[in-house]
Amino acid sequence: MRFDTATATGHPDPEVAAWPEALVSTGDDLGYFAPLGQRHAAFFADDGPVLLVSFETAAAIGANGGLPHALAVAQPNGWSCLTLIASGATWFRDPAVFAYFDRLIEDAFFEDFDRVVFYGAGMAGYAAAAYSVAAPGAMVIAVQPQATLDPRVAGWDGRFRRMRRLSFTDRYGFAPDMIEGAGDGMVIFDPEQRLDAMHAALFRRPFVTLLPCPNLGNGIEAALRDMGVLDPMLRLALEGRLEPAAFWRLYRARRNSVPYLSGLMARLDEARRPLLNALLCRHAARRLNDRRFRYRLIQLEQELAAQGRSLPVARS
Repeated sequence: MRFDTATATGHPDPEVAAWPEALVSTGDDLGYFAPLGQRHAAFFADDGPVLLVSFETAAAIGANGGLPHALAVAQPNGWSCLTLIASGATWFRDPAVFAYFDRLIEDAFFEDFDRVVFYGAGMAGYAAAAYSVAAPGAMVIAVQPQATLDPRVAGWDGRFRRMRRLSFTDRYGFAPDMIEGAGDGMVIFDPEQRLDAMHAALFRRPFVTLLPCPNLGNGIEAALRDMGVLDPMLRLALEGRLEPAAFWRLYRARRNSVPYLSGLMARLDEARRPLLNALLCRHAARRLNDRRFRYRLIQLEQELAAQGRSLPVARS
C-alpha cells in the first residue's frame, strides 16, 4: 500500500531527510512512510485485519532504533500498525495532520479492519483520544493524557504555557468530546498527580474507565514498560480481551518492580510513616533480595525501637 504525501500535506515535506532512515525504508517496505508537514509523519505497516494506531515522538523512536514501538507490538502477531510521529512538543496540532485523518476518513481506511486500538501517553495520549473520532468504535487507551491546553478550560494547568499558542478549539480539538464515538476508553493516571487527575476527570464518560494508579508519578508509560505491563496490555486490547480486571491483574507486577517500590519507599519516608515503610522494605527485601531495602529496613527498625515500637511478626 502506498500513500501520496503531496495529497496529504499539500506539498512534499522539505525536511524528510531528517527522519531516521530505518523509519523511511521500513515504512516503504511494509506499507508507507509519509511526511506530514514539517514536524509530523505517518508510518504504516500493512499486515492483518487488526490495527494499532499509536502516537509517538521522533525522540522516542530514535531511542528505539529508529522504529516505532507499536511495530514491535504489532508485527510479531500479524497485526497492522499506524504510527503518527511528532518532532517536538506539538500535541499533534497541525493542519497537515488534520488533513491526513480527513483523507483516512474519506477513504474509509479504518473500515478495512476488524478491530482498531488507539494508544498514546502524555501529549500522545491527548492525540490518541482526539483523533479516535476518525474510527468510530475503536478502543482508546490514553496514559496520563491532557484533555486540552485551551486556557479557558484548563487554565489551572501551568505546565505547558508555551503550548497555549496552539489552537485546541478547532478541528479534532477537545479530546473528551472526540472520544465520544469510541467503543471503550481507558485513561490511566496517577491520582496523586493533581493536574493529571484533573485532566483525567474531564474524560469521565459512561464508556470510559478511569484507572487510577497511585505512586507512578510523572512517567507512567515508562513505569508500565519497566514493569512489563505495557506491551501485554496492548496485546490484550488488540485481541479484544482488555477489561479493567485484566489490567489490574497485569498491574500486580508492580509488587516486583524495584523502581516502583523505591518510589513508594521515598514517598513513605517523606510522609514520615516508618512502620508502613518498614513493612514495605521487609516485603521487598525478602521478595526481591535487594540490599537497598534490607539496609533501609535496618534503619527503620532502629528508628521504631527508639520509639518503643516494633514490627509485627511476619507471616511465614
